[in-house]
Amino acid sequence: MAAPEATHRPVLLAETLAALALRPDGTYLDGTFGRGGHSRAILERLGPAGRLIALDRDPDAIAAGWRIADPRFAIVQARFSELARVLDEQGVAQAQGMLFDLGVSSPQFEDAARGFSFRADGPLDMRMDPDSGESAAQWLASASEGEIREVIAEYGEERFAKQVAAAIVAARAREPILRTQQLAAVVAAAVRTREVGQDPATRTFQALRIFVNRELEEVSLMLPQAVQRLAPGGRLAVISFHSLEDRIVKRFLQAGARPSLPRGLPLRAAELPAAPLKIVGRGRRASDAELAANPRARSAILRAAERTDAPLDVSLWNRIGPEPWRS
Repeated sequence: MAAPEATHRPVLLAETLAALALRPDGTYLDGTFGRGGHSRAILERLGPAGRLIALDRDPDAIAAGWRIADPRFAIVQARFSELARVLDEQGVAQAQGMLFDLGVSSPQFEDAARGFSFRADGPLDMRMDPDSGESAAQWLASASEGEIREVIAEYGEERFAKQVAAAIVAARAREPILRTQQLAAVVAAAVRTREVGQDPATRTFQALRIFVNRELEEVSLMLPQAVQRLAPGGRLAVISFHSLEDRIVKRFLQAGARPSLPRGLPLRAAELPAAPLKIVGRGRRASDAELAANPRARSAILRAAERTDAPLDVSLWNRIGPEPWRS
Protein backbone atom coordinates (compact mmCIF):
# COMPACT_ATOMS: atom_id res chain seq x y z
CA MET A 1 0.00 0.00 0.00
CA ALA A 2 1.27 3.49 -0.85
CA ALA A 3 2.25 5.75 2.00
CA PRO A 4 -0.37 8.41 2.89
CA GLU A 5 1.93 11.20 1.75
CA ALA A 6 2.31 9.48 -1.62
CA THR A 7 -1.45 9.38 -2.25
CA HIS A 8 -2.38 12.75 -0.74
CA ARG A 9 -3.02 15.44 -3.35
CA PRO A 10 -2.08 19.00 -2.35
CA VAL A 11 -4.86 21.40 -3.33
CA LEU A 12 -4.24 24.26 -5.78
CA LEU A 13 -0.56 23.34 -5.96
CA ALA A 14 0.40 25.17 -9.16
CA GLU A 15 -1.60 28.24 -8.19
CA THR A 16 -0.04 28.33 -4.72
CA LEU A 17 3.51 28.04 -6.01
CA ALA A 18 2.82 30.87 -8.47
CA ALA A 19 1.32 33.02 -5.70
CA LEU A 20 4.38 32.54 -3.49
CA ALA A 21 6.74 33.71 -6.29
CA LEU A 22 9.47 31.51 -4.80
CA ARG A 23 13.06 32.71 -4.63
CA PRO A 24 15.66 29.90 -4.67
CA ASP A 25 17.55 31.45 -1.74
CA GLY A 26 14.48 32.45 0.28
CA THR A 27 13.19 31.30 3.65
CA TYR A 28 9.62 29.98 3.60
CA LEU A 29 7.06 28.66 6.05
CA ASP A 30 4.45 25.99 5.39
CA GLY A 31 2.03 26.54 8.25
CA THR A 32 0.03 23.33 7.63
CA PHE A 33 2.36 20.50 6.63
CA GLY A 34 -0.33 17.81 6.45
CA ARG A 35 1.43 15.09 4.49
CA GLY A 36 3.89 17.46 2.87
CA GLY A 37 2.58 17.90 -0.67
CA HIS A 38 3.12 21.65 -0.73
CA SER A 39 6.34 21.40 1.29
CA ARG A 40 7.94 18.92 -1.10
CA ALA A 41 7.04 21.07 -4.09
CA ILE A 42 8.57 24.14 -2.43
CA LEU A 43 11.75 22.26 -1.57
CA GLU A 44 12.09 21.17 -5.20
CA ARG A 45 12.21 24.83 -6.21
CA LEU A 46 14.60 26.06 -3.52
CA GLY A 47 18.34 26.25 -4.06
CA PRO A 48 21.07 25.16 -1.63
CA ALA A 49 20.71 28.40 0.36
CA GLY A 50 16.93 28.15 0.59
CA ARG A 51 15.11 27.12 3.74
CA LEU A 52 11.66 25.76 4.61
CA ILE A 53 10.09 25.55 8.07
CA ALA A 54 6.87 23.59 8.46
CA LEU A 55 4.29 23.59 11.26
CA ASP A 56 1.48 21.21 12.14
CA ARG A 57 -0.56 20.37 15.22
CA ASP A 58 -1.06 16.74 14.26
CA PRO A 59 1.54 14.26 15.57
CA ASP A 60 0.93 12.03 12.53
CA ALA A 61 1.87 14.94 10.26
CA ILE A 62 4.99 15.58 12.31
CA ALA A 63 5.99 11.92 11.94
CA ALA A 64 5.53 12.20 8.17
CA GLY A 65 7.68 15.35 8.15
CA TRP A 66 10.52 13.60 9.94
CA ARG A 67 10.86 11.35 6.90
CA ILE A 68 12.05 14.30 4.80
CA ALA A 69 15.82 14.07 5.03
CA ASP A 70 16.78 17.52 3.78
CA PRO A 71 19.09 19.90 5.67
CA ARG A 72 17.08 22.85 4.33
CA PHE A 73 13.91 21.58 6.05
CA ALA A 74 12.65 21.67 9.65
CA ILE A 75 9.25 20.72 11.07
CA VAL A 76 7.79 21.79 14.42
CA GLN A 77 4.62 20.68 16.19
CA ALA A 78 2.82 23.95 16.88
CA ARG A 79 -0.42 25.87 16.49
CA PHE A 80 -0.85 28.86 14.17
CA SER A 81 -0.89 31.14 17.20
CA GLU A 82 2.66 30.01 18.03
CA LEU A 83 4.04 31.19 14.67
CA ALA A 84 6.20 34.03 16.01
CA ARG A 85 7.65 31.86 18.77
CA VAL A 86 8.59 29.12 16.30
CA LEU A 87 10.30 31.59 13.97
CA ASP A 88 12.23 33.03 16.90
CA GLU A 89 13.38 29.56 17.92
CA GLN A 90 14.42 28.81 14.33
CA GLY A 91 16.41 32.05 14.15
CA VAL A 92 14.22 33.54 11.43
CA ALA A 93 13.54 37.27 11.67
CA GLN A 94 11.68 37.56 8.37
CA ALA A 95 10.51 35.09 5.72
CA GLN A 96 10.09 35.54 1.99
CA GLY A 97 6.83 33.64 1.94
CA MET A 98 4.26 31.76 4.02
CA LEU A 99 1.59 29.25 3.07
CA PHE A 100 -1.40 28.14 5.14
CA ASP A 101 -3.68 25.35 3.89
CA LEU A 102 -6.52 25.59 6.39
CA GLY A 103 -8.89 22.95 7.65
CA VAL A 104 -8.51 19.19 7.87
CA SER A 105 -6.25 17.10 5.65
CA SER A 106 -7.49 14.09 3.68
CA PRO A 107 -5.53 11.59 5.83
CA GLN A 108 -7.25 12.97 8.93
CA PHE A 109 -10.69 12.54 7.36
CA GLU A 110 -9.85 9.07 6.08
CA ASP A 111 -8.64 7.73 9.43
CA ALA A 112 -11.79 6.63 11.25
CA ALA A 113 -9.89 6.51 14.54
CA ARG A 114 -9.51 10.31 14.46
CA GLY A 115 -13.27 10.89 14.51
CA PHE A 116 -13.44 13.68 11.92
CA SER A 117 -15.83 11.95 9.53
CA PHE A 118 -19.27 10.41 9.89
CA ARG A 119 -18.74 8.18 6.84
CA ALA A 120 -16.97 5.49 8.89
CA ASP A 121 -17.58 4.69 12.54
CA GLY A 122 -14.92 5.72 15.02
CA PRO A 123 -14.44 7.45 18.37
CA LEU A 124 -15.92 10.94 18.42
CA ASP A 125 -12.63 12.76 18.93
CA MET A 126 -11.97 15.41 16.22
CA ARG A 127 -8.86 16.86 17.84
CA MET A 128 -6.04 17.77 15.47
CA ASP A 129 -3.70 17.08 18.36
CA PRO A 130 -5.20 14.06 20.20
CA ASP A 131 -3.00 14.80 23.21
CA SER A 132 -4.37 18.29 23.80
CA GLY A 133 -7.73 19.61 24.96
CA GLU A 134 -11.22 18.09 25.12
CA SER A 135 -12.51 15.70 22.48
CA ALA A 136 -15.85 16.37 20.79
CA ALA A 137 -17.41 13.56 22.84
CA GLN A 138 -16.15 15.03 26.10
CA TRP A 139 -17.48 18.47 25.25
CA LEU A 140 -20.88 17.18 24.12
CA ALA A 141 -21.22 15.26 27.38
CA SER A 142 -20.98 18.39 29.52
CA ALA A 143 -22.12 21.34 27.38
CA SER A 144 -25.54 22.85 27.89
CA GLU A 145 -28.18 22.68 25.19
CA GLY A 146 -27.76 26.41 24.61
CA GLU A 147 -23.99 26.09 24.20
CA ILE A 148 -24.40 23.23 21.73
CA ARG A 149 -27.00 25.18 19.75
CA GLU A 150 -24.75 28.25 19.59
CA VAL A 151 -21.70 26.31 18.38
CA ILE A 152 -23.64 24.45 15.69
CA ALA A 153 -25.35 27.62 14.51
CA GLU A 154 -22.22 29.79 14.47
CA TYR A 155 -19.55 27.41 13.24
CA GLY A 156 -21.72 25.10 11.15
CA GLU A 157 -24.16 27.75 9.87
CA GLU A 158 -26.82 25.11 10.49
CA ARG A 159 -30.38 26.47 10.31
CA PHE A 160 -31.65 23.48 12.29
CA ALA A 161 -29.19 24.08 15.14
CA LYS A 162 -31.98 24.30 17.73
CA GLN A 163 -33.43 20.94 16.74
CA VAL A 164 -30.00 19.29 16.54
CA ALA A 165 -28.98 20.56 19.98
CA ALA A 166 -32.22 19.33 21.53
CA ALA A 167 -31.79 15.92 19.90
CA ILE A 168 -28.22 15.61 21.18
CA VAL A 169 -29.24 16.44 24.74
CA ALA A 170 -32.11 13.95 24.59
CA ALA A 171 -29.87 11.23 23.12
CA ARG A 172 -27.08 11.68 25.69
CA ALA A 173 -29.66 11.30 28.49
CA ARG A 174 -30.25 7.77 27.21
CA GLU A 175 -26.59 6.87 26.65
CA PRO A 176 -23.25 8.66 26.15
CA ILE A 177 -22.57 9.84 22.58
CA LEU A 178 -19.12 8.39 21.95
CA ARG A 179 -19.04 7.34 18.28
CA THR A 180 -19.17 9.28 15.02
CA GLN A 181 -22.00 7.34 13.41
CA GLN A 182 -23.94 7.46 16.66
CA LEU A 183 -23.88 11.26 16.49
CA ALA A 184 -24.59 11.25 12.75
CA ALA A 185 -27.75 9.19 13.32
CA VAL A 186 -28.95 11.61 16.02
CA VAL A 187 -28.42 14.58 13.70
CA ALA A 188 -30.06 12.86 10.72
CA ALA A 189 -33.20 12.28 12.77
CA ALA A 190 -33.30 15.97 13.75
CA VAL A 191 -32.59 17.49 10.32
CA ARG A 192 -35.63 16.65 8.23
CA THR A 193 -34.79 18.76 5.18
CA ARG A 194 -31.95 17.34 3.10
CA GLU A 195 -29.58 19.51 1.07
CA VAL A 196 -28.81 18.05 -2.33
CA GLY A 197 -25.46 16.25 -2.27
CA GLN A 198 -24.84 16.89 1.43
CA ASP A 199 -25.26 14.56 4.39
CA PRO A 200 -27.44 16.08 7.16
CA ALA A 201 -24.58 15.64 9.64
CA THR A 202 -22.08 17.67 7.58
CA ARG A 203 -22.67 21.05 9.20
CA THR A 204 -22.78 19.71 12.76
CA PHE A 205 -19.52 17.80 12.32
CA GLN A 206 -17.89 20.88 10.78
CA ALA A 207 -19.07 23.02 13.69
CA LEU A 208 -17.78 20.66 16.37
CA ARG A 209 -14.42 20.23 14.65
CA ILE A 210 -13.93 23.99 14.30
CA PHE A 211 -14.94 24.58 17.91
CA VAL A 212 -12.88 21.76 19.45
CA ASN A 213 -9.74 22.93 17.62
CA ARG A 214 -10.39 26.69 17.94
CA GLU A 215 -9.73 26.86 14.22
CA LEU A 216 -11.11 30.33 13.53
CA GLU A 217 -9.43 31.86 16.55
CA GLU A 218 -6.13 30.29 15.49
CA VAL A 219 -6.42 31.76 11.98
CA SER A 220 -7.24 35.15 13.48
CA LEU A 221 -4.16 35.02 15.69
CA MET A 222 -1.92 33.77 12.89
CA LEU A 223 -2.59 36.40 10.22
CA PRO A 224 -1.16 39.46 12.04
CA GLN A 225 1.90 37.47 13.11
CA ALA A 226 2.47 36.26 9.55
CA VAL A 227 2.37 39.77 8.12
CA GLN A 228 4.68 41.07 10.84
CA ARG A 229 7.26 38.42 9.96
CA LEU A 230 7.12 38.77 6.17
CA ALA A 231 10.02 40.56 4.52
CA PRO A 232 9.16 43.38 2.08
CA GLY A 233 8.20 41.67 -1.17
CA GLY A 234 7.33 38.48 0.71
CA ARG A 235 4.13 36.67 -0.16
CA LEU A 236 1.35 35.26 2.03
CA ALA A 237 -0.84 32.54 0.49
CA VAL A 238 -3.87 31.10 2.32
CA ILE A 239 -6.15 28.29 1.14
CA SER A 240 -9.57 28.18 2.81
CA PHE A 241 -12.24 25.50 2.58
CA HIS A 242 -15.35 27.10 4.02
CA SER A 243 -16.94 30.52 4.18
CA LEU A 244 -16.01 31.34 7.78
CA GLU A 245 -12.28 30.82 7.20
CA ASP A 246 -12.39 32.68 3.90
CA ARG A 247 -14.27 35.59 5.48
CA ILE A 248 -11.46 36.07 8.00
CA VAL A 249 -8.73 35.90 5.37
CA LYS A 250 -10.51 38.16 2.88
CA ARG A 251 -11.31 40.83 5.46
CA PHE A 252 -7.80 40.81 6.87
CA LEU A 253 -6.11 41.13 3.48
CA GLN A 254 -8.50 43.87 2.40
CA ALA A 255 -7.85 45.78 5.63
CA GLY A 256 -4.10 45.42 5.17
CA ALA A 257 -4.31 46.67 1.60
CA ARG A 258 -5.87 49.96 2.74
CA PRO A 259 -3.82 52.82 4.20
CA SER A 260 -4.43 53.44 7.88
CA LEU A 261 -5.81 56.96 8.25
CA PRO A 262 -8.04 58.79 10.70
CA ARG A 263 -11.53 59.08 9.27
CA GLY A 264 -12.38 62.30 7.53
CA LEU A 265 -8.78 63.32 6.87
CA PRO A 266 -8.84 65.42 3.67
CA LEU A 267 -6.18 63.82 1.47
CA ARG A 268 -5.98 63.30 -2.28
CA ALA A 269 -5.27 59.81 -3.58
CA ALA A 270 -1.70 60.78 -4.51
CA GLU A 271 -1.07 61.86 -0.91
CA LEU A 272 -2.21 58.60 0.69
CA PRO A 273 0.50 56.60 2.46
CA ALA A 274 1.29 53.12 1.20
CA ALA A 275 -0.58 50.17 2.69
CA PRO A 276 1.36 47.30 4.29
CA LEU A 277 -0.17 44.71 1.95
CA LYS A 278 -0.84 44.49 -1.76
CA ILE A 279 -3.42 41.91 -2.80
CA VAL A 280 -2.09 39.57 -5.48
CA GLY A 281 -4.78 38.72 -8.03
CA ARG A 282 -8.25 37.53 -7.20
CA GLY A 283 -9.31 34.52 -5.19
CA ARG A 284 -8.38 31.40 -7.14
CA ARG A 285 -10.38 28.17 -7.30
CA ALA A 286 -9.45 24.76 -8.60
CA SER A 287 -9.61 24.10 -12.34
CA ASP A 288 -12.00 21.57 -13.84
CA ALA A 289 -9.05 19.24 -14.39
CA GLU A 290 -8.05 19.39 -10.72
CA LEU A 291 -11.63 18.87 -9.59
CA ALA A 292 -11.88 15.75 -11.75
CA ALA A 293 -8.74 14.34 -10.11
CA ASN A 294 -9.38 15.66 -6.60
CA PRO A 295 -13.01 16.41 -5.65
CA ARG A 296 -11.84 17.71 -2.23
CA ALA A 297 -10.63 20.84 -4.02
CA ARG A 298 -14.22 21.81 -4.84
CA SER A 299 -14.62 24.24 -1.94
CA ALA A 300 -11.01 25.49 -1.83
CA ILE A 301 -10.17 29.13 -2.49
CA LEU A 302 -6.68 30.62 -2.54
CA ARG A 303 -6.02 34.23 -1.58
CA ALA A 304 -2.61 35.89 -1.66
CA ALA A 305 -1.00 39.21 -0.76
CA GLU A 306 2.45 40.75 -0.88
CA ARG A 307 4.09 42.63 1.95
CA THR A 308 5.14 46.14 0.97
CA ASP A 309 7.84 48.19 2.68
CA ALA A 310 5.22 50.42 4.32
CA PRO A 311 5.13 50.44 8.14
CA LEU A 312 2.73 47.92 9.65
CA ASP A 313 -0.02 49.50 11.72
CA VAL A 314 -0.31 47.51 14.95
CA SER A 315 -4.03 48.32 15.04
CA LEU A 316 -4.62 46.61 11.68
CA TRP A 317 -6.49 43.68 13.18
CA ASN A 318 -8.68 45.94 15.32
CA ARG A 319 -10.03 47.54 12.15
CA ILE A 320 -12.06 44.44 11.32
CA GLY A 321 -13.15 43.36 14.81
CA PRO A 322 -12.25 40.60 17.28
CA GLU A 323 -14.40 37.90 15.62
CA PRO A 324 -14.05 38.59 11.88
CA TRP A 325 -15.81 35.38 10.82
CA ARG A 326 -19.14 36.82 11.91
CA SER A 327 -21.20 38.22 9.06
